[in-house]
Amino acid sequence: MSKSNFSRRGVLKTGMVASAGLALPQYLRADGHTGFTNAPGDSEVILGFNVPQTGPYADEGADELRAYELAVEHLNGGGDGGMLGTFSSQALDGAGILGREVKYVTGDTQTKSDAARASARSMIEKDGAIMITGGSSSGVAVAVQALCQEAGVIFMAGLTHSNDTTGKDKRANGFRHFFNSYMSGAALAPVLAANYGTDRKAYHLTADYNWGYTTEEAVKTSTEAMGWETVNAVKTPLTQTDFSSYIAPVLNSGADVLVLNHYGGNMVNSLTNAVQFGLREAQANGKNFEIVVPLYSRLMARGAGANVAGIFGSTNWHWSLQDAGSQAFTRSFGTKYGFPPSQAAHTCYVQTLLYADAVTRAGSFNPCAVAEALEDFEFDGLGNGPTLYRGDDHQCFKDVLVVKGKENPDNEFDLLEIVEVTPVDQVTYAPDHPQFAGGALGTCNPGA
Repeated sequence: MSKSNFSRRGVLKTGMVASAGLALPQYLRADGHTGFTNAPGDSEVILGFNVPQTGPYADEGADELRAYELAVEHLNGGGDGGMLGTFSSQALDGAGILGREVKYVTGDTQTKSDAARASARSMIEKDGAIMITGGSSSGVAVAVQALCQEAGVIFMAGLTHSNDTTGKDKRANGFRHFFNSYMSGAALAPVLAANYGTDRKAYHLTADYNWGYTTEEAVKTSTEAMGWETVNAVKTPLTQTDFSSYIAPVLNSGADVLVLNHYGGNMVNSLTNAVQFGLREAQANGKNFEIVVPLYSRLMARGAGANVAGIFGSTNWHWSLQDAGSQAFTRSFGTKYGFPPSQAAHTCYVQTLLYADAVTRAGSFNPCAVAEALEDFEFDGLGNGPTLYRGDDHQCFKDVLVVKGKENPDNEFDLLEIVEVTPVDQVTYAPDHPQFAGGALGTCNPGA
């Protein structure tokens, strides 16, 4: 039995039944098969929440898990219903999913692809999870998405920003609500040009895995197109905690902008080191030295504290948005946990509702029916304005937020301010765009 069964309050403990002298999970019995992997019985359905509970992205993972628990509560009719009341579909009624009570199991990705695949496999094979979701690393997302394709279950990606997830590594069983590297570059470039000018020299520090690579490429492409020059790009290990040796050469490089393609604890540490080295007060090429963080989150801003003041970045969602969906979710989350949700929490909550809604609209848990219901689905009321789940690549298209660190925040949660809501048209690209080249979506796999 998976260790994950006992890891959280309220987590399902899989029941065992006797068969031919062996104890087998209910979903493996012959009478439980209805043509697809882990077909649920009449009373309950099991979802798998696979998040980084340890490692550099553990803060995001903790908030993701909070959001998943809240989504399950709302789907089962508890609490105030949250976004069920604002979601344009209105197919969900708080009676579970197709009348089944929603149960869940959890796993720890450790922000490692192998560990994430192992925990996802355990949830599918031992716990009977019919859908896997979660993660705060694109390397993890790509690995688990491929596993879910092989196993015949739906993967609703959590926080994953690399172009690869819905680019060269896209899969028919995988879906991403979160925005991507290309969108960050497209949204940020005009704001950076307006505030810092078009004659700039950039130095990139980049997390050494697929998210870092595609974010560096996207930001370089968009900023070079407006006149910036890239003077250097250096890869840093995901496990790095002290970035002093990487920051020191920046001051003598001829650059006047440092782009930190880092996330989570990596970004907190690298930004802190950059401030300690005096980059915020430095001048280069007759200009004030600037720092850019392409992918921001409230949790990162809290970790970096006053160091984020005035620094631009992009984000998928922010709790201060005033639309009905955002405010409903923020209110529900804040009531339950005592503080506002992060963008990681938002996208994971939304992905859970989108899966449940697709099952309900399809009238089936069969992953291929669910995939068909999600493809080219247009919706609103979930906090990002009108949104399209594009059928070509299973990527959501919606407005993107450009934010910057507040100079004088009112409290520890009020650290970012929205400076521009970039319209969806500005961040939309063709399915065969060069930054997403290679790979094929393939066909849905229903599994057993």
